[in-house]
Amino acid sequence: MVDHVLTKSGAALEIERSGEVALRTINLTKQYGQRLAVNNLNLEVRRGEIFGFLGPNGAGKTTTIRMALGLIAPTAGNVEIFGRDVFVERARILPRVGALIETPALYLYLSGRNNLRAIGSALGGVPEKRIDQVLDQVGLAGRQKDKVRTYSLGMKQRLGVAMALLQDPELLILDEPANGLDPAGIVEMRDLMHNLVRSGKTIFISSHLLTEVQQICTRVAIINQGRLVTESSVTELTRGQGDFRISVENASAALALVQAQPWGAEARLEHDGTLVTRGPDGSGRALNLFLSQAGFVPETLERSVQDLEQVFLQLTDTGSGDIK
Repeated sequence: MVDHVLTKSGAALEIERSGEVALRTINLTKQYGQRLAVNNLNLEVRRGEIFGFLGPNGAGKTTTIRMALGLIAPTAGNVEIFGRDVFVERARILPRVGALIETPALYLYLSGRNNLRAIGSALGGVPEKRIDQVLDQVGLAGRQKDKVRTYSLGMKQRLGVAMALLQDPELLILDEPANGLDPAGIVEMRDLMHNLVRSGKTIFISSHLLTEVQQICTRVAIINQGRLVTESSVTELTRGQGDFRISVENASAALALVQAQPWGAEARLEHDGTLVTRGPDGSGRALNLFLSQAGFVPETLERSVQDLEQVFLQLTDTGSGDIK
């Protein structure tokens, strides 16, 4: 075992030392005059996950991303990528990061392939084989010779992701990758994100499409006015308050019975006749048994799940028009 460790490459040893954390912010702060854009922010993005970064317009998301990419310096705190400080070892660590910041800058008069060649040249040269690989990854191999002006918005966004993938980065930082896409384009981008994670990438994604974030992200962080509001798994955030949703005949009578129990005082009927209540001991099994023994056999019984957008609005106290 010792010999095996000693024969590992420097890159492998570096990965081993950094553990499971791909990106970490430590007391990250950015101040512009009297305004705190980012205030003592602590985040931890784990390897192999799609991590959602959410907040109202002006919450500090883009400022945080720019600091993570070394584009602007923090007022205080620091950013670590794979265990290394971005500002101390920027030249060493940033080649392991790919980024797409909103709408990618594309040469519309060039083909998709020639756009990648141009970016590759600016990066110091990228083999044609690697360009083939990324075109295949993002599903543009069949349109690589077409001029970008003929591409749909979804195809342009995928070409932008291809640019971010040219150096085969381990971490992708994507700012609004589904911005402006139609439903078909959103599905394409969702599938692409899942495929990239399956291939070993870690993805940090900022988005205002909360329904989409709920479908693709493992964990999310929500910030407001530069401060971290919560960092949690999507499952935990949307689990609800321990309620169950039950479809049952004679729901009004079932409601009256449940409300008479100490644990069911807050039970209610929704507009579609669904009974919503907690269980006797918090479990669906006990609730199903109680209703069945009382003659109200549930047709369906499932744990209530909140919509991520509802959770977001509650935690940030904003209107839906401010989700950006």
